[in-house]
Amino acid sequence: MSENQTDARGQGVYLYAVTPGGEPSRDLRGVLDGVVRPVSHGGLVAHVSDVPLDRFGEEPLRRSLEDLDWVEGVARAHHRVVEALAAAGPTAPVRLVTVYTGEEQVRDLLDRRHDDFTAILSRVAGRREWGVKAYLRRQTPQPAPVPPATTPATTTATAPTGGDSPGMAYLRRKKENLRGREDLWRAAAERAEHLHAELGRFAVASLRHRPQDPQLSGRSEAMVLNGAYLVDPAREEEFAAVLDGFRDRFLDVELTGPWAPYSFTSVDLGAGRAGGAR
Repeated sequence: MSENQTDARGQGVYLYAVTPGGEPSRDLRGVLDGVVRPVSHGGLVAHVSDVPLDRFGEEPLRRSLEDLDWVEGVARAHHRVVEALAAAGPTAPVRLVTVYTGEEQVRDLLDRRHDDFTAILSRVAGRREWGVKAYLRRQTPQPAPVPPATTPATTTATAPTGGDSPGMAYLRRKKENLRGREDLWRAAAERAEHLHAELGRFAVASLRHRPQDPQLSGRSEAMVLNGAYLVDPAREEEFAAVLDGFRDRFLDVELTGPWAPYSFTSVDLGAGRAGGAR
């Protein structure tokens, strides 16, 4: 960002989400606590707050994003605002750390992407996002193969006259165990594919995210499905009931949500970069 673009106060405008026009409810104003304010244009409302450009400007942000505690705090604040808005009505969240140099740029965004935001808000109105994660269920631990015994130095080793030697038997059992794990993984992946298709029958829209790393999921088991589903409230009970038929020896299934519809409100804002003042 060039110097002549910088607000004289050294502040930028942080965008959280876009909603249809209209006055926010009294409860919503209390949650946002006066820090988040509306910017209205063309029947849409952008929800924004002021942020310091010495932390949220394009260059400073590169350093800020290396501070994981700072990122976590920003993410929590962003999520809190989006959840409050989504609880009050249709909401199109934008990605984390979307910052503009002033309200005029925000109004220009609402003008340029008016039809995109309107279509998204119409799509998510009255619906909620649910997540389904499926993990490869752990097998019952099997006894570890016993390695061949070492022949004492004072004894002359004699190879068995028939069948596998102890060493060959050990390698064969290891190969069979490996084949068993591969078969289990293949069966679980097929079950997860079937589960995703069945859940999609009760959802308005569905998609599969990349499986999470165990550090993010908090579980050591391999994730074979990380799905997101936009569901009408009238079908949520049927949707949840699908999971019962897929909790078996292959899959451990977990339902999360409901969430604000992050997965179904993507609008390319044309920034071409991951944050910073535009």
